[in-house]
Amino acid sequence: MIPETLICIVEDEIDLAQLVDDYLSANGYRTIQFQRGDDADLWLQSNRPDLILLDLMLPGIDGLQICKNQQHRHSTPIIMMTAKVEEIDRLLGLELGADDYICKPFSPREVVARVKAVLRRSAQQANPQVENDNAVILDEQSQIVSVFANNIELTTIEFKLFALLYAQPGRIFSREYILDNIYQDYRVVSDRTVDSHIKKLRKKLIVPDQQHELIRSVYGSGYKYEAP
Repeated sequence: MIPETLICIVEDEIDLAQLVDDYLSANGYRTIQFQRGDDADLWLQSNRPDLILLDLMLPGIDGLQICKNQQHRHSTPIIMMTAKVEEIDRLLGLELGADDYICKPFSPREVVARVKAVLRRSAQQANPQVENDNAVILDEQSQIVSVFANNIELTTIEFKLFALLYAQPGRIFSREYILDNIYQDYRVVSDRTVDSHIKKLRKKLIVPDQQHELIRSVYGSGYKYEAP
């Protein structure tokens, strides 16, 4: 971790924001707090933190709007904090750009762990050499995926599905989002169809050491790609 790493905490519950702030500070991060969404959004227009911890329900403007606004500014990693479980699928969608979410009530230790994980993924995306020298490569023309120089042929649907996950390592995609964006007529397929294609992909995309799964399931949420 770089000592200068700045975390922006946007949370209207002052005690909760301070608790998270204390734990992050104890782990060497610099922090800045906002209790209002409009104040945070104004600050973000001219400042660029390394990560944003963003509450969903805020006075001024809500977290969803801040997330949308931030998409047009910088690719800053965002972890959404919410007590509204029904919003999770939306939070994880590409249209909002959230990198992760955490449900209230939560442990501040869990927040620190999520922050570290998201920052690590962000650093890997900024420096492709970290991702094992392009160990996994997609060839769109041939619909072939190369895993450590081992070429693997995929069906059209399998390739589209893997390409979606591969484009954003670590991001969790809900089954609903996959259905809406991969299948031409999602009305004739179901969650089980997605699960079936994921199962086939896992069998084909074997990492040589057998200890790393390229596609991981996140219980109750969906699937994500993790680079070797």
